[in-house]
Amino acid sequence: MSSAIEIRDDRARGVLEAHAGGDVVGQIVYFTLEEPERALVPVHTEVEPEHEGEGIGGSLARELYVMAAREGIAVAPLCPYVVKWAERHPDEAPVPAGELVKAALDKVKSDPAAW
Repeated sequence: MSSAIEIRDDRARGVLEAHAGGDVVGQIVYFTLEEPERALVPVHTEVEPEHEGEGIGGSLARELYVMAAREGIAVAPLCPYVVKWAERHPDEAPVPAGELVKAALDKVKSDPAAW
């Protein structure tokens, strides 16, 4: 089992990282959508194989929703892991408006680097 996990947001890079013992052990890659409203859009979640099953992915997803709530913005998940996590935690993960998810999908289609 890993030591205590510290989660850090690097908004400039669009990466929410989980650190343990000085190493990055997991991350959610995301971008910030501005229209039709501001939202965080997670596109990929990854946990180092030796740390799978330790709850790191869930901790990252939870922190992403906490950050968004603190900022008063939505989360429009495109990452399959975050979508499933949100379905299992409806009390912590408000369902985004359909047009917000469509706008996020349109963004990644027009700018594949966002994905």
